[in-house]
Amino acid sequence: MKENKLVDLSMELAVQVVKFCEMVKGHYSIVNQLERSATSIGANIREANYAHGKADFIAKLQIALKECFETEYWLELFIKANLTTQEEIKDIYNTCGTIRRLLIASINTAKDNK
Repeated sequence: MKENKLVDLSMELAVQVVKFCEMVKGHYSIVNQLERSATSIGANIREANYAHGKADFIAKLQIALKECFETEYWLELFIKANLTTQEEIKDIYNTCGTIRRLLIASINTAKDNK
């Protein structure tokens, strides 16, 4: 159940970020970094669903978690550099936070069940 929710939310996040980045003028390098980290979350979650074992599953989810933290960093940079407002990316940030919490819970559960 959680994996499906993670798949759905990570796709939602990727779409939100792609649409947001289309509106940003210039700043190609940080737009690219944001798009890459946000879309990588879902890719790694999907890979985890086809892991070669428990350790591989946990490793893929941990990579997705790292990408989630990186995405939050880029979002914060956009705000601090006055390229957007907190209000404009509130939904993106909230979705990313939800994914982060679900990933942490999933990783902890998988480790406990090792």
